[in-house]
Amino acid sequence: MKLSHLNILKRKWSEERPLKRLDWYIMKKFLGTYVFAIALIISIAVVFDFNEKQDRFMSHDAPWSAIVFDYYLNFIPYFANLFSPLFVFIAVIFFTSKLAENSEIIAMFSTGMSFKRMLRPYMLSAAIIAVVTFFLGAYIIPKGSVTRINFEDKYYKQRKMNTARNIQLEVDSGVIAYIDRFENYSNTGYRFSLDKFNGKQLVSHLTARSITYDTSAVHKWIVKDYMIREMEGMKEHISKGTRIDTILFMEPADFLIMKNQQEMLTSPQLSEYIDRQKQRGFANIKEFEIEYHKRIAMSFASFILTLIGVSLSSRKTKGGMGLHLGIGLALSFSYILFQTIASTFAVNGNMPPVIAVWIPNILYSFIAFYLYQKAPK
Repeated sequence: MKLSHLNILKRKWSEERPLKRLDWYIMKKFLGTYVFAIALIISIAVVFDFNEKQDRFMSHDAPWSAIVFDYYLNFIPYFANLFSPLFVFIAVIFFTSKLAENSEIIAMFSTGMSFKRMLRPYMLSAAIIAVVTFFLGAYIIPKGSVTRINFEDKYYKQRKMNTARNIQLEVDSGVIAYIDRFENYSNTGYRFSLDKFNGKQLVSHLTARSITYDTSAVHKWIVKDYMIREMEGMKEHISKGTRIDTILFMEPADFLIMKNQQEMLTSPQLSEYIDRQKQRGFANIKEFEIEYHKRIAMSFASFILTLIGVSLSSRKTKGGMGLHLGIGLALSFSYILFQTIASTFAVNGNMPPVIAVWIPNILYSFIAFYLYQKAPK
């Protein structure tokens, strides 16, 4: 009875004491392996990417300084952050399998440490990765993406939209603008109309042959060959003119959406852009909403994938780390694939972006919980 009581006290003491040296050891190995995995895989990705694009770079006379500093210096953090869940999984599986193979995990458990206690440094490391990943993705990488995407647009493949059709948006409260066709190179839209409503009643209707954005001032537009119909009860007043300068709260950037433009906006800019476009009744913003919610979901994924990785690889097996690494890679790639498919459903279907982005995390949370319950046994 005394021996049993002693073992309980020993176990309780081992659970509560900090074990700082062991925590730092696990965190250092985890984060070190994570950085090494990023360096290794991104190096391979850079070689393959340059091999694929060098002909285009050379044919467009891209200077080497721009290739290195404008493109690849921003390419590396972008893809490192994009595939961060994969690197987390590889780091956890590789490092923990090595601990299990060297019987270090058995030694930890022999001191009375529980599986839950062993997870503490792993989760602290995952928290560090999650915070860094979110901060980079939300504030730092978008600024670099502006330079990278502009480089690609100039020296590799043009992404900017030159024309837009059937543009309709609310430029002010109760004021709806419509442009049949807008050309970017001349900043001119054709077959323009502007309707002003008082409640549900139309009080003014302007039509014009063209409207041109004046870059010398913010929100300044030049309307040409216009006709204005103003309704006052049963009366109607018509006025015409060849040119009128006016202020409309819209810009060409509001409807000339560049491919991957959402990657060029920080999270506060994304939130502001989404709110503004919703108020204007602009429908084509799902990709921006997905990007905004994905930055948060991808950061949270570090905890889920770390728990799955530790639960899978903490047991010593005859196959060594090869089996664990194979299962880990399959799960991490399936996570990224599932997230891509869910995002596609949100863009092309009716699924709300926030739900589509968080579905992979919810599903893999159940997998992580199941493996966590099973791991100590």
